[in-house]
Amino acid sequence: MISIGKLFVISAPSGCGKTTLCKKLIEEYKDTLTYSISYTTRKPRKNEINGKDYYFIDLKTFENMVANNEFLEWAKIYNDYYGTSKLQIDMYLSNNTDVALDIDPQGAIQIKNKIKRAVLIMVLPPSISVLEERLRIRKTEDESNLRLRLGNAKKEILNYRNYDYIIVNDDFNVAFKELASIYVAEHCKIVDIEDINKIINLEE
Repeated sequence: MISIGKLFVISAPSGCGKTTLCKKLIEEYKDTLTYSISYTTRKPRKNEINGKDYYFIDLKTFENMVANNEFLEWAKIYNDYYGTSKLQIDMYLSNNTDVALDIDPQGAIQIKNKIKRAVLIMVLPPSISVLEERLRIRKTEDESNLRLRLGNAKKEILNYRNYDYIIVNDDFNVAFKELASIYVAEHCKIVDIEDINKIINLEE
């Protein structure tokens, strides 16, 4: 059996804390798990670094990558484009490295249609009112964009049935424990235990 890594796709409405959860998970399991850096046409936010948070590219470059079939998934979100490099994911998985992807629901569903073994995890807020409060505290959106994000959040939550797991991020520490538990449990599945035949061979 050839070992390949597992792909963990983590989605959430904006403001639910999925990026922070992803970073902590990778920090905890840095020897086996890596983060896939997405491409985007949007401008960097304060403290974001090209090549670390995202690959920031112009629209023409993005369109060329789409035309060349270089993305495993891509989507337009709030007037900007985001995409996941097919080559990058293939490289990690073929080297038996697990990959965490922090993307929106429409991208997650695209990936599940292409990679059936992908593990889809949705992070949800305890309520829409709590999500609104978090977005206001973040202060990255004007009132119009904030309302747009809240409206989209309600639509994105309805995709929950397409996911394998749901985590409600009410308490960050609890949410992280749940995420870490999913990561560990996914490696205990029968299909991932390569030496199972040797283990159960009672004649040896």
